[in-house]
Amino acid sequence: MTAMTPGSNLPLPAPRVAVEVTAPTRLDVSGLLLGESGKVRSDADFVFYNQPEGAGVRHTSGAQDTITVDTQAVPAEIDKVVVTASLEGGAAFSGAEPTATLRDAGSQQVLATFTPPSLGAETALVVVELYRRGGAWKVRAVGQGYANGLAGIATDFGVEVEEPATPEPAPAAAAQAPTPPAPQGGKVNLDKGKVSLTKNQTVSLVKGGAPLLTTVTMGLGWEPAFRPGKRGADIDLDASVIAFDAKREPIDACYFGKLMILDGVVQHSGDNMTGEGAGDDESITVHLGSVPQEVCGLVFTVNSFSGQKFTEVAKAYCRLLDSAGSEVVRFDLSRSEPRTGVLMAKMIRQFSGEWEMTALGEYVDGRSVSSMVKPASAAL
Repeated sequence: MTAMTPGSNLPLPAPRVAVEVTAPTRLDVSGLLLGESGKVRSDADFVFYNQPEGAGVRHTSGAQDTITVDTQAVPAEIDKVVVTASLEGGAAFSGAEPTATLRDAGSQQVLATFTPPSLGAETALVVVELYRRGGAWKVRAVGQGYANGLAGIATDFGVEVEEPATPEPAPAAAAQAPTPPAPQGGKVNLDKGKVSLTKNQTVSLVKGGAPLLTTVTMGLGWEPAFRPGKRGADIDLDASVIAFDAKREPIDACYFGKLMILDGVVQHSGDNMTGEGAGDDESITVHLGSVPQEVCGLVFTVNSFSGQKFTEVAKAYCRLLDSAGSEVVRFDLSRSEPRTGVLMAKMIRQFSGEWEMTALGEYVDGRSVSSMVKPASAAL
């Protein structure tokens, strides 16, 4: 038996496996069959207590809910099966410590266990995923939490979660999530063109129903603040991006002293020591489709190595460009603080395969990349 940690994976030694998820209180466990796009084909691919049969996937209830997967019966167009859990009544997981147990469905031999660490306000959880790789099946420990319940997970993976038009209960065969629906309107995406964000707003990098997985560039810019009767001093700020794993531990950082990380998947344009001139002062290119699986978050930061405060900076911004060089997302800092660093934005990989970008605009005291790691981790 193997005790798994977030991001770890194992080959499946049996064609039929069962995933049980237990906690001190009762859990609702479900399974979703996802195609290459990271979405369900239809609501029939959402398997839970009210719809217990799917293509090669079965839900059973007992002392604990179990998702059984017959990998030989899963359709070829399905790339992965994710197993989720939520607490009854929409309670948070803080202190609950759910544990997934993976068994050989035939012999009942325990193959692996996984207890997601550091859970707090999350009310639903992607626990593990079973996925195809090189013609074989593997299991990956995930532990990704959602604050908006199982409806949030279902919506991310393409299940239509709608509030009934009348107070009458839905038919037993209807594939509705057993928790309240996500807020009407859902997430902002790129379908309507360029998105301008304000602090703490999020955009899903999806266009036409497909995740944006091509090359993108994060451009960052700033200007010296105008002082009446004085010439603006040169502003030597440094842009960087820090890559984190599922446990919010840093993997690597790309900045002027290390222009390429993750085998070239992330590249920095080089140091701008004045802040003068039109356009982006520094930029960081990310090949989204090639980001290693263990990288779950990217935090883009700007810091002043020389100690200049952001009250001496004007018009600071970040903007995301697509592979054609078109601006698709923009965030302008609306205020400044007498501090030496700022967390500009974060990009989080969802387990549906898409990335989300959130504007941060959080000022911190940091003059180097290493000093930005701890606040960046806390912002994930």
